[in-house]
Amino acid sequence: MNESITPTNAAGQTLPKRWLAIIAVIFAGQSFSMITSYAAGWAVIWHVTETTGSALMLAVASICAYLPQGLISPFGGVVADRCNRKAVMVAADLGIGIVSLGIGIALLAGEVTFATLMALVVARSVGQAFHNPALMASLPLLVPERHLLRINSLIQTLASVAAIGSPAIGIFLYTTQGLHAVMFLDFGGALLAVLGLLLAKIPSARDAAAANQHVLANLRDGWRAVSARRGLKTLIVGLVVGSMIMAPWATVFPLMTYDHFGGGGFEAALVEALWGGGMLVGSIALMIWGGGKRLVPVIALSLVGAGALTCACGLLPSEGFAAFAVLTGISAVVCAWFNGPFMTILQRSVAPEKLGRVMGFTTAATGLAAPLGVALGGVLAEAIGVAPFFVVAGAGLAALGALMYLPKSVRALDEAPSETVDDDAGARMEA
Repeated sequence: MNESITPTNAAGQTLPKRWLAIIAVIFAGQSFSMITSYAAGWAVIWHVTETTGSALMLAVASICAYLPQGLISPFGGVVADRCNRKAVMVAADLGIGIVSLGIGIALLAGEVTFATLMALVVARSVGQAFHNPALMASLPLLVPERHLLRINSLIQTLASVAAIGSPAIGIFLYTTQGLHAVMFLDFGGALLAVLGLLLAKIPSARDAAAANQHVLANLRDGWRAVSARRGLKTLIVGLVVGSMIMAPWATVFPLMTYDHFGGGGFEAALVEALWGGGMLVGSIALMIWGGGKRLVPVIALSLVGAGALTCACGLLPSEGFAAFAVLTGISAVVCAWFNGPFMTILQRSVAPEKLGRVMGFTTAATGLAAPLGVALGGVLAEAIGVAPFFVVAGAGLAALGALMYLPKSVRALDEAPSETVDDDAGARMEA
């Protein structure tokens, strides 16, 4: 039948004719929540910077932001496969919002300590560890398969918009109204996210077999779902290595501007703006294009292209800042072509009732790889210099892209899985 008459989701099940309206309602709320969460995060970092002036305290804040999500995400994936995914997302959004509300009230009542703010950061990280696997595992059940990459790219587009605009919102409210105002704004964003979820009908895929298993057995079954297609393990390993290579860039880019090109605050801000704008342009381009039928070449091209451009940045002379700024923007466009295709391949390759656990593993892998990459990258940049670090990191990323494309098992991920999902084998679909 024509998809316009009876649309089916990526799992082959019938979708409501108004599936696009459902997506719009969900992401209207999620986009507000994303912007307010980013703004709150920036305001907290600025508050820590002003009140402590300590690089160590900022490092502690970063660890509190990333480590809980990295450690807990696999268990968040188990919950997403055992429970109603809509309820999981609602609980996570509402929990984060209530914590922000409590911090806001405490700020009005008196001085809030550094430890109290870190409790907020940890709570947000824990909430994301449950929210993200449930959301990403729900997407294949909400849209036709041919639009799956576009929806994944939409998420990245919203994140790029939030990353560009939220710092200004957070710091403006912080400096004019106080940190409590940003916390109350975050609570409002969480309520809008919850409202969007409550208004939408979201299918959920529960693994009936998982309900009677120990949590560790659930995790083992999730890893078996990855192992069922050999190329997926290679792809996830590539994601971890790529995350480690790219994680230090956020801290090294300002050093490149200051130390190598002799720039100031304006130049550093310009580079950051070009990076954010490039990610936005790349995400929108991918959303419009749709990626085509073969996504593995897009992933490989993203890594090779970004690596080559980064390597070129490291070879520029000290008077080449203009070229550095342009190459940074182009590199961001190319980097935006990695995450959407990667997530789409995972969603197409894993049965819906096991997808939460696979997404949990993936989130944990990147969450734990990033801090390690920052540490190793910082040591390397200190040892060999910032510009040579760009050359080495760029060459490593380009080589990773080429190596990931070589295995036949990875290229085969663009083909349909040999086994179809059997709803009678344990998965139960529900509204």
